[in-house]
Amino acid sequence: MQFRRQALAKLQSPEELDLPVRFARPQGWLVLSVTVVVMAAASVWAVTGSVASTVGAPAILTHGEGSYILQSPVAGQVVAVLAKEGERLPANSPVLKVRTEQGDSVVRTVAAGRVTALAATIGQIIQTGANVAAVEKVAHSSDPLYATVYVPAENAASIPANASVDLTVQSVPAQEYGVLRGHVKSVDRTAQSAQRIAAYLGDSQLGEQFTRKGRPVAVLVRLDRSSGTKSGYRWSSVDGPPFALSSMTLATGSIRLADQRPIDWLLP
Repeated sequence: MQFRRQALAKLQSPEELDLPVRFARPQGWLVLSVTVVVMAAASVWAVTGSVASTVGAPAILTHGEGSYILQSPVAGQVVAVLAKEGERLPANSPVLKVRTEQGDSVVRTVAAGRVTALAATIGQIIQTGANVAAVEKVAHSSDPLYATVYVPAENAASIPANASVDLTVQSVPAQEYGVLRGHVKSVDRTAQSAQRIAAYLGDSQLGEQFTRKGRPVAVLVRLDRSSGTKSGYRWSSVDGPPFALSSMTLATGSIRLADQRPIDWLLP
């Protein structure tokens, strides 16, 4: 009953038309103005601005033409090792001497290069087609180094031509000497199998390592040259490391992808 009396009293009372209208306080106008300005700025940035992103992936330094696995064309016992690891040899150079039933036979390099690994030792019995050495295809010590970055296949299409690349080299302390600079030279659009990577690098373990998370795409990176560093390449630090780089050194590459407008994330 009490609520009913209050409702009847409210209906019977005259409307308070003579009271002044209360507008928003100055603080409210300030908040509204700031909100409008922020939304307008965000809208402009979403249309005209850009966001840079990168993709990180394992990499390795090579001389660009890859390596090959030298296989023995004969079966027999190794009686002499005629080359050393790290030695640079011309094409058709002797690597091993193998004693067969028909006499001694010499295993020779197929193409000029540097012997990166020897898998045969004196006294070892090998079969026809056995892997006896890995040879990197490099003819001269002055041949430039490249980096091959094994990027996930889904990121390959977003890598622009000549994209900048930062390489954290495994043998170089990044905290002291920074990262190695480079730019994308080419992108192989075909996904790489473990066997193909192993054939290119001359190392089956690397083939398995780089395909552990799926078949990647090989991105060839041209390293930026510099005459002011000991390594001959440009680093994020002024001088870089006080020693030269060698091929078959592992690294991690960070490739800058094509810039995107924020509004593209909202569009289908």
